[in-house]
Amino acid sequence: MVTKKLVQKIICYLLASVFILQGTGIAQDAALNNIIINNTRDNLLLYLEVEGAFRDNMKQAIMNGVPASFSFYVMLFRYRGFWVDEKITDIEITHTMKYDSLKKEYTVLRSWESESQVRTKSFEEAQKLMSEIKGMHVVSLSRLTKGTQYQIKAKAELSKITLPLYLHYVLFFMSLWDFETDWYTIDFTY
Repeated sequence: MVTKKLVQKIICYLLASVFILQGTGIAQDAALNNIIINNTRDNLLLYLEVEGAFRDNMKQAIMNGVPASFSFYVMLFRYRGFWVDEKITDIEITHTMKYDSLKKEYTVLRSWESESQVRTKSFEEAQKLMSEIKGMHVVSLSRLTKGTQYQIKAKAELSKITLPLYLHYVLFFMSLWDFETDWYTIDFTY
């Protein structure tokens, strides 16, 4: 049975943690960089990177077994002047990283790739896999019209942490771990 003193000690510890962690999580802002649109003979491809997403408290949480998930949102529109732009595609993909402390390795799952999982012993390599998209298929070129203006929008966010039982009420400071980039827009003519 949980005693009242134990609950008070836990709450005091968590409140102290809030003040300690408060300065570490807010100072860095995540942003999308190096956004490139390219094409093959048949497909429109997207390349991008997220910078400033991994903070010290996030790395510590991952090393303690808390999985991290990034969600990427990509939308493609056809520009129509005075009319509402036509949405051609709306994509949501997820990258998830987990750390196995027994094997001392990171597992990264990227939902848009055919390979199911990538395993690595290096945190830097796992971080790079989590924060980049290289050559993701956005749309088939047969759906685009030559000489027409298009707009691609992209955004990334750290998925919210789901904690067991009532810990999400007690560990409210984990919101310092959350990030969301702005929408980044690129206009182009196919």
